[in-house]
Amino acid sequence: MEKSSEKFSRNQRVVGITKILTESPNRVVNLNTFTEIFNAAKSTVSEDVVIVRETLEKLYMGKVETVSGAAGGIKFTIDMSKYEKDLFIQELCDVFREKDRIMLGDFLYVTDLMFNPDIISKAGKILAAMFRDIEVNYIVTIETKGIPLAYEVAKNLGVQLVTVRNRTRVTEGASVNVNYLSGTNKRIQTMSLSRKAMKKNSKCLFIDDFMRGGGTAKGIDELLQEFDSELVGCGVLVDNNFDAKEKIIKNYVSLIEYNGISEDGTAIVKPSEKYIDKI
Repeated sequence: MEKSSEKFSRNQRVVGITKILTESPNRVVNLNTFTEIFNAAKSTVSEDVVIVRETLEKLYMGKVETVSGAAGGIKFTIDMSKYEKDLFIQELCDVFREKDRIMLGDFLYVTDLMFNPDIISKAGKILAAMFRDIEVNYIVTIETKGIPLAYEVAKNLGVQLVTVRNRTRVTEGASVNVNYLSGTNKRIQTMSLSRKAMKKNSKCLFIDDFMRGGGTAKGIDELLQEFDSELVGCGVLVDNNFDAKEKIIKNYVSLIEYNGISEDGTAIVKPSEKYIDKI
């Protein structure tokens, strides 16, 4: 951003600081950045930051933390009020209960929801808030439906998104391939990731739309080991407990539980116990 020669009012500075912080979550911004942008003294900017911090926390929109050290400054971390989270998940459960979402074989149709910006934006904020205290270098997902949700989590945690492929792509150069056992149908499947996609010795968070047996998450874990990296957590929108109560992977959180079909032909869904425990 360009240094300004103008003088800004406190209201203008507060709006500007809020916008910069919320558009760069989890990233440290030095106070000198604000003094240059707004042509203001550091003491003045510090007072503005206090207003921003108190307002965002009162509205449960997030936290503004001070980071000490030579490269220190302040950073914004995402949050939502418990009321907003609970209301969103209850409303999403109502959407899942629509009868036309049940497909042949008792599958639950979620594709349209995974590409709905309003739904994915809120779900991404909730999942990001769940993991905001964990050190994460990359968000990892597998093509294709989980990409929008994973992108929102990556954006809110301020880290890069890495997409694992179902097969090797020539355009991605040398790749690492891993065979894994599907947790649902026990079939051998393959996942692939370019060697250029991520740095070694990274801490990664796996985000997906739907979990059945956990085979995909387990495969991601094994794939990351090939990069000398670690899977530090896993978050999904829907946890299928209908035909896969026992999961291959245990360290995960979910927002909604799917428990089959009721007698009236609607999905049996509820807020996940893992969401309730985490919140």
